[in-house]
Amino acid sequence: MTKTNAMRLLEAASIEFETAEYEYDEADLSGVHAAKALGLPPEQIFKTLVARGDKTGLLVFCIPVAEELDLKKAATVSGNKKVEMIHVKELIGLTGYIRGGCSPIGMKKKYPTFIDETAILFERIGVSAGARGCQMLLAPDDLIDYVYATPTDLTVG
Repeated sequence: MTKTNAMRLLEAASIEFETAEYEYDEADLSGVHAAKALGLPPEQIFKTLVARGDKTGLLVFCIPVAEELDLKKAATVSGNKKVEMIHVKELIGLTGYIRGGCSPIGMKKKYPTFIDETAILFERIGVSAGARGCQMLLAPDDLIDYVYATPTDLTVG
């Protein structure tokens, strides 16, 4: 596996992580597929979603792969009245990442980042390494500190 920018940034910050590669399916870029392929529960693998708030602009949300982002909760925690997902066509231009390979680490700019509070229940969580078919497993506190994420309740239900 080629080292991704996200991996280089974590190494430069002396943050411990390991990578886990898996065969991704172009027809199924869901993180649930990634979790199954890695033999981990879907609650432990986090997808990175990018949204736009009506007041604050771009926002990043990390939630367990089998969950759905609650846009009302997302708006409340980020100080917006309304939050909408960005269009997938905008993703690479705004973040530098493609769908299925979007990492909260190493985006083109630092955006306000929120992570579902369930992340702290695990010793390690998985997030995209910045390429399809590769996850980085790291301590949730290290991720939270590195991207200045706010742990909060973000999912539907």
